[in-house]
Amino acid sequence: MVAIDLDGTLLTSHKKLPLKAVRTIQDVAARGVKVVLASARPPRTVREVYGHLKLDTLQVNYNGALIHHPDEDDPVYHQPLSVELAKKLVKLARKIDKNVCVSAEILDRWYTDHVDPQLATETSKLFRPDFVGPIEFFIRRPITKLMFLAPPDRLRKVREAIAKKHEGEVAVHVSDDHLIQLVHPSVDKGAALAFLAEHYGIPREHIMAIGDAPNDVGMLRYAGLGVAVANAWPAARDAADLIVPANDDHGVHHALTHCVLDRP
Repeated sequence: MVAIDLDGTLLTSHKKLPLKAVRTIQDVAARGVKVVLASARPPRTVREVYGHLKLDTLQVNYNGALIHHPDEDDPVYHQPLSVELAKKLVKLARKIDKNVCVSAEILDRWYTDHVDPQLATETSKLFRPDFVGPIEFFIRRPITKLMFLAPPDRLRKVREAIAKKHEGEVAVHVSDDHLIQLVHPSVDKGAALAFLAEHYGIPREHIMAIGDAPNDVGMLRYAGLGVAVANAWPAARDAADLIVPANDDHGVHHALTHCVLDRP
């Protein structure tokens, strides 16, 4: 099995899917290797990539809070934050920064109290929220992923306060410096990879993971071979067994060609 992150790894800096990678992934899949997309993104923003690659595997979304098959309605795994904890986190964030933007993903629907064009995410560039309004209107159900957005200098204070007050109660994932992603403490791409390994009956030593950011560290460490692209954050590079060319230099193609297809 090969687990591949999207942003900063498979996709280029311009968020394009390289044709080389498409062909190589399809070649790998044709040989019986399970190719899994593992992203912090919600399902709707991965659907197009999944379709282009012609995959038929389970998909990891929200850093592992949701594992599902795109063609099926019911997830095979879903681990949300409780309503009570989500409310506490929002209260703390707003105490530190009253203007922090609050967003929540519940399965594949996006709820937010407001949208700031200066704090765009990959999801907000492609999709509009399903609901914009008061926070108390949407934090009524368990939250798949809670997000706080603000300029990096302001958001740092929020992140530090959450880490101090709610250590062990929530997992904090970072992939962009203007965004905090909060999920259940058991959620991690490494844990998701372990779930998939059991689901597909694949030994850990026969798994490769490719990533670039701190939220990829868990799966890079879990996999028998952890691969980081050259543009990766220091934490991802430190966790990897192998460094390949950057995402803009066909790093995923290089990793699959040399390590899976065994081509020079």
